[in-house]
Amino acid sequence: MNKKKPLLVGISGGIGAGKTLISKIFSLLDLPVYNADERAKWLMIYHQTLKKNISKEFGEESYDKDGGLNRSYLANIIFSDPEKTSRINELVHPVVGEDFKRWADSQHTAYVLKEAALLFETGSYKSLDATIHVTASESIRIERVKSRDPQRSTTQIRQIIQKQFTDKEKNKLADFLITNDESTLVIPQIIKIHEHLLSRAN
Repeated sequence: MNKKKPLLVGISGGIGAGKTLISKIFSLLDLPVYNADERAKWLMIYHQTLKKNISKEFGEESYDKDGGLNRSYLANIIFSDPEKTSRINELVHPVVGEDFKRWADSQHTAYVLKEAALLFETGSYKSLDATIHVTASESIRIERVKSRDPQRSTTQIRQIIQKQFTDKEKNKLADFLITNDESTLVIPQIIKIHEHLLSRAN
C-alpha cells in the first residue's frame, strides 16, 4: 500500500514580514519546514549541473578558488540587471523545486511547509496545494530589517520591497493570511490554519 503523500504548503511574505518566525512556530507543531532560500544557496554550491550552468552564464568568478559562492560578485551582477535576475531565477528555481519535491516525498506528516521569499513572484506557488502569506505594514517591516541587518539603509530596504509583489497582489494569490503586525496574536491564526490543513489532508 502506497503511503499518502503530504500536502505541499508554501509560506511567504515580503522582507521583514516575519515568515521565518511563523515557520518556526509551525515547526513546533512537529511539521517539517523546507527553507527554499537557504537550500538554494547550498544547491548553488553542491549541485554540479547548476554550478556549471551558473559559471557558464555569469563567469568563473561566480565561485572562489575553494568552490564557494562568490556572493558579492554575483550580487553586483544580478541586482543591477533585471534580465540577469530573471536568468539566475530560471537556473536556480527548477533545481530547488525538484529538491523540494524529493524532500517532501520522504516526509511522513499530513502536510509540509516550503518557506520561500519569492514564492509568488517566481510562480512556484502553482505547484503547491496551498499557500500562506505573512503580512505586516511596510513601516514595521522596515524597522525589523534595520534592527536585523543594521548595514542596510531605509532606501535599500525600500528598493527590495519594490522588487517584490505588493501585499495586495500576494493576498489575491494566497489561500491563507497571517497578520504579523505586533497588535494581532499570531498563535490563534496559526492554529486555525493548522487545523484546516489537517482536516484537508485527512
